[in-house]
Amino acid sequence: MGILRSIVLYAALAVGANSAVADTADLEALREGLMKKLVFHSTPKPVSDKVFTDPDGGRHQLSDYRGKYILVNFWATWCAPCRKEMPSLDTLQETLGGARFEVVTVATGRNTLPGITKFFAKADVTHLPVLLDPKQALARDMAVLGLPISVIIDPEGREIARLRGDAEWDTKSALAIINALITP
Repeated sequence: MGILRSIVLYAALAVGANSAVADTADLEALREGLMKKLVFHSTPKPVSDKVFTDPDGGRHQLSDYRGKYILVNFWATWCAPCRKEMPSLDTLQETLGGARFEVVTVATGRNTLPGITKFFAKADVTHLPVLLDPKQALARDMAVLGLPISVIIDPEGREIARLRGDAEWDTKSALAIINALITP
């Protein structure tokens, strides 16, 4: 009985492992244009639980978002590529944000609240949160080297993909990737 149970367990693990690989391959096949920079990890990675804040001083952690997929975008007001991609992130949040997915934008480093507010108003960004990592504690712990960096985190709170540089998050390719992740 023990051998049979071991065979069944091994078969179940093999099927699960193969479908995970297929899922990653399916997601990679959806990448077009700037989304080709999105790299899916073969094994999910742990993420930081360093605190970041909102403008009112409220404390937040990435673990607050467990249960949904999140796209964490590290950016700064002085970063031209960050500013370029922010409207597409806003559209992504407007289009797919909800119970299963959320775009979480974290201004890291020296960013003034008036500067962020002015930029969001000028760029007509209305669906994204204003979150701050002024001492770059979260960014450092997440190995953010350069900006922008976007990280996709699964509902279990693990990093499954990363994109360095700017992207067009409102394209057919980006929407297909996020939809494939969040569709049960």
